[in-house]
Amino acid sequence: MIIAIIAGFKLPTGPTVENALAADQELARALQNNDTLGIVHMLDKDWAVITSHGDIAEGPDVYPSGIRNGHRIVTKMELREPRVRLFGNVAVVTTKVRLGVASHGEFDLRQTDTWLWKNGAWICILQHESNLVNP
Repeated sequence: MIIAIIAGFKLPTGPTVENALAADQELARALQNNDTLGIVHMLDKDWAVITSHGDIAEGPDVYPSGIRNGHRIVTKMELREPRVRLFGNVAVVTTKVRLGVASHGEFDLRQTDTWLWKNGAWICILQHESNLVNP
């Protein structure tokens, strides 16, 4: 692992469990804030989501276009019980999510995000959502 020294602190510049979780939390904040540019910035050009209904949507503009047309205005995005597994330059982050969407209300999901360490940063390549009946 490469280490950079900044102001006396050692900062990892490679993939770690901690920075993978931080990336997942940053994406959740961008979604919570309906930050279309922030969302697109964190998703790979070939990103896809498998929804809780089993549908597949592809491309980093899926969420931003839903925000722009009013179908996916997020009102809450709370992550709980994170589980991070690191496999070299790939991280798999699984969380419970309390999601609020203006047009659909609030519901609970189990979400798995797959991240790829690319050009010195995490980029999300796949999301998978499952509805939780008993959160």
